[in-house]
Amino acid sequence: MISGTPETLLDFAVAAGEEDKVDIVDALFGRPLATEEEKAERIGPLKGIPIFGLDALSSAAYGPEAALTLLIPLGMAGSVYVWPITIGIVILLGIVYFSYRQTISAYPQGGGSYTVATENLGEAVGLLAAAALMIDYVLTAAVGISAGVGALVSAVPSLQSRTLPLCLGILIIITIVNLRGVQDTGGIFLLPTYVFIVCLLGLLAVGLFQTLMAGGHPVPVIAPPKLTAVTGSVSAWLLLRTFSSGCTAMTGVEAVSNGVMAFREPTDKYAKLTLTIIIAILMVMLLGIAYLVPAYGIAATDPGQPGYDSVLSQLLAAVTGRGAFYWISIGSILLVLSLSANTAFADFPRLARAIAQNGYLPHAFVLRGRRLIFAQGVWALALLTGALLIIFGGVTDRLIPLYAVGAFLAFTLSQAGMVMHWKRTGGPGARRSMVVNGVGATATGITTAVVLVAKFVDGAWITVLLIPSLIVMMRSVAHHYSRVAQEISIHHPIHTDSLSEPVVLLPIDGWSLVAEKALRYAWTLSREIHVLHVRCEKTDHLCSQWSEAVEKPAKMAGLPPPRLVLLASPYRFIVKPIVAYAMQQQTELPDRNITVLIPELVESHWYHYLLHNNRPEAIRALLLFNGNQRIAVVSIPYHLRT
Repeated sequence: MISGTPETLLDFAVAAGEEDKVDIVDALFGRPLATEEEKAERIGPLKGIPIFGLDALSSAAYGPEAALTLLIPLGMAGSVYVWPITIGIVILLGIVYFSYRQTISAYPQGGGSYTVATENLGEAVGLLAAAALMIDYVLTAAVGISAGVGALVSAVPSLQSRTLPLCLGILIIITIVNLRGVQDTGGIFLLPTYVFIVCLLGLLAVGLFQTLMAGGHPVPVIAPPKLTAVTGSVSAWLLLRTFSSGCTAMTGVEAVSNGVMAFREPTDKYAKLTLTIIIAILMVMLLGIAYLVPAYGIAATDPGQPGYDSVLSQLLAAVTGRGAFYWISIGSILLVLSLSANTAFADFPRLARAIAQNGYLPHAFVLRGRRLIFAQGVWALALLTGALLIIFGGVTDRLIPLYAVGAFLAFTLSQAGMVMHWKRTGGPGARRSMVVNGVGATATGITTAVVLVAKFVDGAWITVLLIPSLIVMMRSVAHHYSRVAQEISIHHPIHTDSLSEPVVLLPIDGWSLVAEKALRYAWTLSREIHVLHVRCEKTDHLCSQWSEAVEKPAKMAGLPPPRLVLLASPYRFIVKPIVAYAMQQQTELPDRNITVLIPELVESHWYHYLLHNNRPEAIRALLLFNGNQRIAVVSIPYHLRT
């Protein structure tokens, strides 16, 4: 049977020459790309924005709303606090932006939090950053998809019961798109991303114009829902929680610094340009929404109550009405929210590769797939995201409290690492760079504490528990690799003494072309061959054939006749007696190696394997995992032509 990762199975289909399968695989995932085609897969800012900026840009659709939702108890008075809170978030965003520009300059080969923290703050801090980022990327994918589906369900309530299937369907689509490679991913997401940007900036421009023309008090085309009565009062704790919820708009900012090598030469130039465009657009969106929301008398509505209407939906209706522009904008928002998970799919595989290169994740994460992307990372993220969506039912409100802690912790460790980097390397401008990254580390560190405290009871405690669990897992992987490397290392020349032919064991169920091929191969290895047969209804027929079919031809050719060993099996087991005989031989022959030849049918179509037993796999597994070094297992394939 063929087994392995999904990427391996795709390669198997191609290698097997099954043209119909290859056509389907190529149509779905794209043709395989040669290593020398890598440069052609590099991208510029045009495609860099959809690939690395969707998470950050789409957060303009849910970040302000997350903050406004907490201000519902204040009624209309709550909108007064939106502007100063947003300014605080934008200032923090600017600090992080300048800090990551420094990071891109210092690490043009890709300098995510893990790389920077490991090189400058040590292995332990690097693993902390890695764990925080991995959790954040999984949450980014899950929250993005669930937010998009949640917005769709709010527009079409009849889809409420299909929330989870819709989430999983979008996850499958995003996974397939990312397996097609960087160029195709950027091309597919290009249109919805730029439609979203144009619609939202157009909305803000029209709204700002109307507000200025009306002296700051525009008349809504469609009035927003009336605000509920005041049910609470302002407190520092409420404002801290509001700020921490609004900070979800900053997730995804690190994506560009992680994916620097995806850009064409000069990589750092185009990466910084892409980051600048993404941050500039996000700042304009956040400030524009914060300015227009109180001007039009808009406040958040409770997502759990009838009549829920998102903040952006209210703003669009108030500024332009519910015409064609409204529906195009709403459609682009829904699409971009769902596709914002792509940022995680762009960065998680690169992060996993960097961790795997240091031995803390399986080495498979280092390998490039058929489309020159780190396919194992894409599959891993898809499975983890799917599991998270299933556990939380695809509901955004259940996922949001877990969000942002990992992102801000990674921000902090990255910027602290950059301070140490400039201190160690020195050079012109190093002191100024230290100040920039130091301010970034301080600001994001304080924000991490605020977000953690504000969201701890609501679910952030889960993230706090997951981070050390991931660190333990990564250390376990590294320990395993270290132990294996230590055990198989060799410091002496090869031993050439005590060499002898192995004792060959050949299990067969009857005399056939398959058995003949295996026996011919056995004679090339050894003169001592034991043909094993477990007694069954075919035994008498095999015994009657043995002399004429095997023994006489062997003697005529001057070959040692193999010994036919009939194994008893009172309970009709087949695998167990064969394995037991092999173990017995290694005990009785302590100075000899044992080679077990396993004849196997190789079918031309995968579904034909369902018609055969899996005894070869069972024998191989039991023999290989018995822990003895003197038993070798060799497959002898017989390829069926029909």
